[in-house]
Amino acid sequence: MSLPLPQQLSVRIRFWSFVSMLLLVYVHGYNLNDRFLHPWTMPGEAMTVTAFLEYLFANGLLRFRIPMLFAVSGYLFALRDGAPYGPRIARRAKTLLLPHLLWTGASLAAILLIEQSAFGRSLVAATNLLRLDEQRALLSQHAWYEALARLTVATPSYQFWFIRALFVYNLLYPFLRWWTATSAGRWSFFPLAVALWLLPVGVPFIEGEGFLFFTLGVVLQKRGADIGGAPPLMPVTLWSALFIATAVLKTLIAFHAVVLPADAAPVVMLLLHKTSVLTGLIAAWFGLSSVAAWCMERRWFAWSSAFSFVIYAAHAPFIAFAVDAYVRTAGHLPFARLAGFILLPALIILLSIALGAAMRRWTPSVYGVMTGGRGMM
Repeated sequence: MSLPLPQQLSVRIRFWSFVSMLLLVYVHGYNLNDRFLHPWTMPGEAMTVTAFLEYLFANGLLRFRIPMLFAVSGYLFALRDGAPYGPRIARRAKTLLLPHLLWTGASLAAILLIEQSAFGRSLVAATNLLRLDEQRALLSQHAWYEALARLTVATPSYQFWFIRALFVYNLLYPFLRWWTATSAGRWSFFPLAVALWLLPVGVPFIEGEGFLFFTLGVVLQKRGADIGGAPPLMPVTLWSALFIATAVLKTLIAFHAVVLPADAAPVVMLLLHKTSVLTGLIAAWFGLSSVAAWCMERRWFAWSSAFSFVIYAAHAPFIAFAVDAYVRTAGHLPFARLAGFILLPALIILLSIALGAAMRRWTPSVYGVMTGGRGMM
């Protein structure tokens, strides 16, 4: 049996599940010269108003959302411990892996259609999302086994790394719960998890960011922590100030406005990034509870929030194609890049909501399968 979730906490989770998807589109919608930003990336262009703001938001202020969602996912999974593990995993396969395959398959079919025109082929090639080598950058150039990899683990719908990692954590849940059940276990687990989070190393299907925060959510639930009350250690205003300051400082370093030794800059930027993520998570979760309640009381907002998963699943890789097409055609105009950063993600969000609403109205059974039953109200 699942433990009841307090109404106030349920509202906050629904709010952040939706807002995190909105912010995700903006994180993927920047149009800097360097289109693949890492926490330590120096974009290699002048610090204009546009470049500064895009980097600050897309690679700084908006990056707290995914750790927050992993922590919430761990908390909720631990809350439902009364249900048998096997059926829970089977249900997670239906609500996570099946939508992953269906949406990825649909995006691959759409990419093949885009590649039917010369302009479309140039867009797909320019993003490098499907590049295999110097000669092959199109989906239509893939062998069958390469296309199969695109459907499963190397998808152009790059946002689905979250789904794959979350399913792995669900599989590992009994082990993670056992490991962190005692004080000694927690003292051995969290240093390892924090190191994995901090270090820029990849473990297949074990993303450091998710591994730490999913398990943190489990521990908070099992220890009965009050995640709906006051923030830990210091007031939310101080958490917010630290959040903004670290993101701004990292951005200034990225554009060489604050000069550091070449070998030190990436390390400092990485540490500032992680600090910004952690402080942003705390500031947003504990500081915007009244905003969350107010928004979820608005009918239009609550209605739109039902399509969070559609926004998540449908926006990429098409946001990358849209950004490239926009920069090619309008990037030379004054402030066109900043306008594109603001308006293109908003357009993608509106189109995703419209798609979800149409599917739910006209093909509800298909909608239910493709969303794992999310937003059926």
